[in-house]
Amino acid sequence: MENSVEERKETLSASPRRASLVLTVALFLLPAFILFAAFVVYPMLQSLYYSLFNWKGFGPAVDFVGLGNYQRILTDRAFMKALGNALIIVVLSLTLQLPLSLAMALMVGRDLPGRRFFRTIFFMPYVFSEVITAIMWMGLFNPDPDRGLFNAFLVLLGLKPQAWLGDPHQVLGCIFVVLTWKYFGFHMLLYMAGLQNIPQEIEEAALIDGANGRQLITHIVLPLLGGTIRTSVYLSVLGALQQFGVIWVMTRGGPVNASDVMATYMYRYSFIRFWLGYGSAVAFVMLLISLVFSLAYLRLVRQQDYLGGGY
Repeated sequence: MENSVEERKETLSASPRRASLVLTVALFLLPAFILFAAFVVYPMLQSLYYSLFNWKGFGPAVDFVGLGNYQRILTDRAFMKALGNALIIVVLSLTLQLPLSLAMALMVGRDLPGRRFFRTIFFMPYVFSEVITAIMWMGLFNPDPDRGLFNAFLVLLGLKPQAWLGDPHQVLGCIFVVLTWKYFGFHMLLYMAGLQNIPQEIEEAALIDGANGRQLITHIVLPLLGGTIRTSVYLSVLGALQQFGVIWVMTRGGPVNASDVMATYMYRYSFIRFWLGYGSAVAFVMLLISLVFSLAYLRLVRQQDYLGGGY
């Protein structure tokens, strides 16, 4: 009986402390919540509202079309082309860019002579803004052999100059080269950070047990880098789906929508043609695609981390 009375007293005395703690946490989170609501939630809801109207951006939105803008998106070949180009960039990033970044991280992160120099060289493009990157590569892809470095080499070899950014069959590949050059060092740095978290004793024990270099990488290093690799894949896919700056500066989605992606498609209709209602619908579709991927991928990663013991 005495124990129950004491426990009740402790509970009553703990309640004010718990309430005070909750109030303190709420007060600290309130400014961040207000900023998030004002600059993220409210614009999203406003964009969703305008996507239901045929709105030009001037005056109030009165021409209600319901889901007409979304129906038009799903039947527009130009949007489907933009979505397909974005998916191509995603596939190329996952199959070429990330494996190359991982291979280079394994080389530079080890006892490679001059590894600090190579780390700086490979990471430097990521520091440049997308506009500067696009302008630099536009000069390299210039179709005039007297101005473009690539065509100058082709002429020197006796080959025909190419209209790199003007050829619908080549422009997307050129864009991917630029994106790889810019973001290669970022993913390499992620992998190098993951490599530093692998205890060296594990690798030494594997070598003592007779593992060769290939077995060490495939059975020790890569499994322990699983979390880093999944993070890199997540960032790469979202970045590819939302890519805008480099493509818009270099090609504006041309020629003939050959390099168009969802963000350039949205920008063209929103801020050039001033179909802001339709552009808001496109933006919301982009949000849904990114959100669905994020939820599905994070759920898959959570299951793998649980089954794999967190690696």
